[in-house]
Amino acid sequence: MDPFDAGAGGLLKQPKSVWATAGASVVAFMGIGLVDPILPSIAQGLHATASQVSLLFTSYFLITAVAMLVTGFVSSRIGGRKTLLLGLAFVVVFAGLAGTSGSVGELVGFRAGWGLGNALFVSTALAVIVGAAAGGSAAAILLYESALGLGMACGPLLGALLGDASWRYPFFGTAFLMAVGFLCIAVFLKEQPKPARKTSLLDPVKALGHGGLASAAVSAFFYNYTFFTVLAFTPFVLNMSPYRSGAVFFAWGVLLAVFSVIVAPRLQKRFGSLKVLGGSLVLLAADVLVLGYGDHTTAVVCTILSGAFIGVNNTVYTELALGVSDAPRPVASAGYNFVRWFAAAAAPYFAPKIEEWTDLHIPFVVAAVTAVVGALVVVVRREALTEEAEELETKHAAEDSVTVFAN
Repeated sequence: MDPFDAGAGGLLKQPKSVWATAGASVVAFMGIGLVDPILPSIAQGLHATASQVSLLFTSYFLITAVAMLVTGFVSSRIGGRKTLLLGLAFVVVFAGLAGTSGSVGELVGFRAGWGLGNALFVSTALAVIVGAAAGGSAAAILLYESALGLGMACGPLLGALLGDASWRYPFFGTAFLMAVGFLCIAVFLKEQPKPARKTSLLDPVKALGHGGLASAAVSAFFYNYTFFTVLAFTPFVLNMSPYRSGAVFFAWGVLLAVFSVIVAPRLQKRFGSLKVLGGSLVLLAADVLVLGYGDHTTAVVCTILSGAFIGVNNTVYTELALGVSDAPRPVASAGYNFVRWFAAAAAPYFAPKIEEWTDLHIPFVVAAVTAVVGALVVVVRREALTEEAEELETKHAAEDSVTVFAN
């Protein structure tokens, strides 16, 4: 399938409701990298250290991880449309409040509320897109991956453009864009049928009892530590102006999008998912190691190049999480995300702490090691990651209308 086929059911020919949800998804993912180019400016403006400012990521993703146990519970009771609107409303309020912060403590707290809203939104968005999309889950997942990549690319760019005037403006800008997304979904998206079975708070945890899903989640945990060391700690290492840092992470995001949507599926078809994932994780480890020990130009190049490996990894992990377990996709996804987002919370906190305890290079050594550990989990648990795959493919095909966020 050509992901950009404009024919019936192709990626580019979708109902307005799908485009409204995908557009809001772009802005939601922009919020992840939005603060990247302005981290040094925030530290300076609020008289905070790098480790204090890194809590912007930690609070955001810690709440996101815990909220994964709640999102299925909420959406299975009030429906996908209302869950999306509730999440967007949280983001609008807390992103706006973040721009008014008078201390780093306030900003961290508001980012936590933002993380709750984002969790409610992104955990439901793919389910809604799949349910409303033409062409089945394949086109819908590619559209969602495209939204993720575009958002991750544009977030740092928006942060740089608005943050050059004041570090507060990117937060106000996000609140405005998410308000537009709220209106678009309210107008164009109709309520979809609720799941036949309501999800309990413990269902995602129970799903992790499946060896394949647990293996994917543990491997993704170590990978996410590497991913968010690059995303949250590298801006302090590069120490560039908001414009230049934004340009670096925009290029990073473009590679992430291209390799996630276009390159990864082709590599998987030729070499198989597990070989591609293991190889990409090892290459990512080598890349961040060179990033940590190279000169400034090398660090910039390696930061951008890491987007390619991260894009491949994101796509393969998504398919593993949604395809390996016998649990319903929404439940399996929530359990998988519950585990892996804890690493996204840990890395931004520990990377600057490790630098304080040792030197600038060691955080990247740790990140390289965690990527290798992620690859080793894939190798050691390869049988669990592939078991029952053919039988489950048919089962999951019938569940496409309730697929949820897993990337």
